[in-house]
Amino acid sequence: MSKKQRRGLVIVNTGHGKGKTTAALGTAFRAAGHGFNILVVQFIKGSWKYGELEAAKRFDNLHIEPMGKGFVNLGGAAPDLADIELAAATWDRCAAAILSEDYDLVICDEVNYAVTYGLLPVARVLETLAQKPESVHVILTGRDARPEIIERADLVTEMREIKHPYKAGVSAQRGIEF
Repeated sequence: MSKKQRRGLVIVNTGHGKGKTTAALGTAFRAAGHGFNILVVQFIKGSWKYGELEAAKRFDNLHIEPMGKGFVNLGGAAPDLADIELAAATWDRCAAAILSEDYDLVICDEVNYAVTYGLLPVARVLETLAQKPESVHVILTGRDARPEIIERADLVTEMREIKHPYKAGVSAQRGIEF
């Protein structure tokens, strides 16, 4: 299927269960196998070392850009200005990638957190999605996707936690959680 024939989808992976980013990366690996050019832009993950960064290096057409600094400071009445500025810069990168048509698939990892935490206006996300070229697929991940984003999406999956080893005192496992 050529770019002219493809209908790019807006996909949302949300919910309080584990697997939102993992599902998006599974789609990225599938798309990479079909020769798609993929960009993953990460809002929260920063300088952490995790397996998907190493795996992506094995593909010439799959690029991951961690732009976050880790967890944001949400203890105050309002988000920190530095966190707002970083979220805006990260969205600017996502929007530029989506609109450029250089990528067949753009994953905006954890963008729903940035919107929910008040770091990024939902209107900016919707404005870019309204201008999205027809052939570009976009995946938005993170808990608590806003109703406006869900309404705009073509496909929405909600991950629901039923049981998690952390509640039994089991720490995050290399190769499974990171």
